[in-house]
Amino acid sequence: MTTFFIADIHLCAQEPAITAGFLRFLREDAPQADALYILGDLFEAWIGDDDPEPLHAEIAAALNQLRQQGVPCFFIHGNRDFLLGRRFARESLMTLLPEKKVLELYGRRVLILHGDTLCTDDVAYQNFRKKVHNPFIQKLFLMLPLKWRLAIAAKMRANSKASNQGKSLEIMDVNQQAVISEMQAAGVEWMIHGHTHRPAIHDVLLENKTGHRVVLGAWHEEGSMVKVTADNVELISFPF
Repeated sequence: MTTFFIADIHLCAQEPAITAGFLRFLREDAPQADALYILGDLFEAWIGDDDPEPLHAEIAAALNQLRQQGVPCFFIHGNRDFLLGRRFARESLMTLLPEKKVLELYGRRVLILHGDTLCTDDVAYQNFRKKVHNPFIQKLFLMLPLKWRLAIAAKMRANSKASNQGKSLEIMDVNQQAVISEMQAAGVEWMIHGHTHRPAIHDVLLENKTGHRVVLGAWHEEGSMVKVTADNVELISFPF
């Protein structure tokens, strides 16, 4: 009885070492789990399921193979791959989840989400997020020619990088009251998320009890996962 959680792999053709590490994880580690949850930013960018990038087909095939081995894979969209759609889900046999989900895991109620919605102090980002999550804007973007979408995505990534350089680490981290509010509204004592790239397990002071917030690391120089069993919740890092 084991469930794995990962996030922020940021796969792209320009980072073959990360791709190789992730594929090894799917071959050797993930088959040991009862289920795998990917909490967003599997890819560095996603401009539509019709993008012919060979890496996408390679990852879909590997996830498909994992599902055929009996390990279901569930996906919550991140801030980089929020346009990942039903076509890729069918090809990879992944199940798409809403932006937050409560799981019953071995006697624990666990709230899972990508984590960007918790960064409420970053007002500029939250305003941007609201715009790009507008279904009408997304539909218009996906109707554009592929090369236009590639150019727009590249410009947005450059703008995001430049903007983040001027922000404090505190602004880009989660807001503690947002964490407490989400956990109490969901009636959970555990939360697992990614996005901030600051792997740790934090105590959270809830009403009359102490909860726990588990933050996944990004796959920049090593892998990161949360392993949940009936006995324990572990934050694990491992080499590619």
